[in-house]
Amino acid sequence: MIITLLRHCEVVEEYRGKYNGHIDIDLSEKGKRDALSLAKEFQNQHFDLIYCSDLLRTRETLQALELEVSAIYTEDLREKSWGRHEGKSFEEINAEGIEYKDFHQWINALGGENIESYKRRVENYFSQSICKSEAKNILLVTHSGFIKTLLSITKNISLEEAFSMPLAYGSSIVLDGF
Repeated sequence: MIITLLRHCEVVEEYRGKYNGHIDIDLSEKGKRDALSLAKEFQNQHFDLIYCSDLLRTRETLQALELEVSAIYTEDLREKSWGRHEGKSFEEINAEGIEYKDFHQWINALGGENIESYKRRVENYFSQSICKSEAKNILLVTHSGFIKTLLSITKNISLEEAFSMPLAYGSSIVLDGF
């Protein structure tokens, strides 16, 4: 089984570089152009199955690809919820008095969905839905946090290590051999 993980393209400016979580955000004009460029990269790929987060930024990215396979849209592929900190930048959260001491302290201080619950959600969806599929070539259109959490699980690395890896808007990672 080959699984391609695709991060949605660039979002509108007011939400770039922020903890967006479950906020339903449009792609920026650049993001829409980038998604059309991605369509050229994906035009010769055949996917047996496509899963996509139900949030607008992922749906717009996938729609631009114009793939022939219908997608399964699910909230299970969403980013972690950041609770009252959604839509805020590191600096804005820091200005509220939450100080960054280390990765786990910061993630837990932000609230929203518990990081261990989130990791279990990612792992359960991956093992119960994706890996149990008989499809040979799968596309997941999702979010940076979901991809990095899945990489933490599949590559057996810490969440901190996975979250420190750069992952640009509209970039993809291929997992082979599942």
